Amino acid sequence: MTKNRIASTILRVVLGLTFMLHGWQKMQMGLGNVGGYFNSLGLPSWLAYVVGNLELFGGLLLIVGLLTRYISMAFSALMLGAIIFAKSSNGFFGTESLPGYEIDLVLLAITAFFAISGSVGFSLDALFKRDLNGGESRKSD
Repeated sequence: MTKNRIASTILRVVLGLTFMLHGWQKMQMGLGNVGGYFNSLGLPSWLAYVVGNLELFGGLLLIVGLLTRYISMAFSALMLGAIIFAKSSNGFFGTESLPGYEIDLVLLAITAFFAISGSVGFSLDALFKRDLNGGESRKSD
């Protein structure tokens, strides 16, 4: 296992944990309440259910490294939406009381990385890829 594969695994797991905990937080707040916030942004309230479940279960899938590319594409769209609809008016750093979009931009960059590269290192994606290739893991995608 190369240093890059270890680093990629750590990054993917932390990314997945971050999204999973944000999804859990939305569940704890109540998706109906989150839907009210979405309405205040001009978005449909039902989108809160999609986002909350995507964050919770998509984060879990990233942690184990399953469907990494697809989940990362969905998270990239989610972060782009968060920047455009919720944070852009606050600026990069935000205001005293409202957060900016700097963290969302970092998460967008990381999710874009995994959407392009897929999962490497310790992951179910890599395990299945190895099995599909007759026991040999592909070196590159």
